[in-house]
Amino acid sequence: MKIYFDNAASTKVRDEAIDMMISVMREDYGNPSSMHYAGRKSANILQTARRNVADAISANPDCIYFTSGGTESDNWAILGVAELQKRNGKHILSSAIEHDAVMDSIKKLESIGWEVTYLMPDSAGRIAPEAFAAALRDDTSLASIMTVNNEMGAINPICDYSAEIKRRGLNTLLHTDAVQGYCKIPLKVSSLGADLITMSAHKIHGPKGVGALYIKSGINLPKAQLGGSQENGKRPGTEALPAIAGFGEAARVGALEREGLTRQMKELRDFVISLLQRKLPEAVIIGEGDVPYLLSLSLPGHKSEVLMSYLDAEGICVSKGSACKKGARSRVLESMRLKNEVIDGAIRVSFSRYSTQEEAECFVNTLKQASDTLFKAF
Repeated sequence: MKIYFDNAASTKVRDEAIDMMISVMREDYGNPSSMHYAGRKSANILQTARRNVADAISANPDCIYFTSGGTESDNWAILGVAELQKRNGKHILSSAIEHDAVMDSIKKLESIGWEVTYLMPDSAGRIAPEAFAAALRDDTSLASIMTVNNEMGAINPICDYSAEIKRRGLNTLLHTDAVQGYCKIPLKVSSLGADLITMSAHKIHGPKGVGALYIKSGINLPKAQLGGSQENGKRPGTEALPAIAGFGEAARVGALEREGLTRQMKELRDFVISLLQRKLPEAVIIGEGDVPYLLSLSLPGHKSEVLMSYLDAEGICVSKGSACKKGARSRVLESMRLKNEVIDGAIRVSFSRYSTQEEAECFVNTLKQASDTLFKAF
């Protein structure tokens, strides 16, 4: 049995998105910026996708800017805000658990003179509002904290951070990488309170290579790159219309099924945990499971890479953390101050609408087999 439990890294593209992309490639190949009928038809498709992506977070479609993915959106948000806000102060507030797309952008700014405060997570993997409030300063131009941690599944209280900024009347702009939360947890721009929000298609059964950045109305973020007038002049370059249309369709259907799928994923996650407790009682469940799509666990005494290789040989795909780390030790788990043997034996299991209890049972049985076999090998 082939089992794909690495959906936090990327998801299977759903049929609705595939059908939409094929239709656009075959029939709607006009440039959305062209003034003739083919261009106008493509422009309508572009705007429909923009509206679908916006509707999933109850946003104004005019505030949605399409990008090549979450990494570009994060880079643009952080570096753009730094340029926009540099006269208001050169302090950045972020966390030690951010995705590399955020972390590396911030470190670039740090290398040219910006001061950065990296907040540490609590035992559940969250950034406490009290810690955020204590570190927030009058000269904090940018705060960037992810909505859902991509390794732990912990949900951060972005709305509390926003409320603190407003309470103190600061000019701080708040960015959140919501890639792991978009279409998976309830998100509305009005209640979230973030000024900039990063989204990505391939985490919600859309295609790779396309994402979006929500930019609150009134924020004049510098251009992402130089060129034409696409994306309201903010992100020049002919839009990747087939991918964007697929993204829009995945967002539309994903938003409709979110509540039901959340219940389904919780049942599946609880089922896996119950099997682990019965068959592998030595397994450590990491975090509190804020998001049911993701389960972080550890087999202390084993190595993540060895467990993953064993599972891979049996046709089961999991990871040890963010796919972008490519084998490096998880700084997310290190920042939680977990024991070394827990960190070294940690794997990330992430589910999707296509995951089944039969697959879950096979996974746990194979993990048990790996634990027994690898233990005997020592």
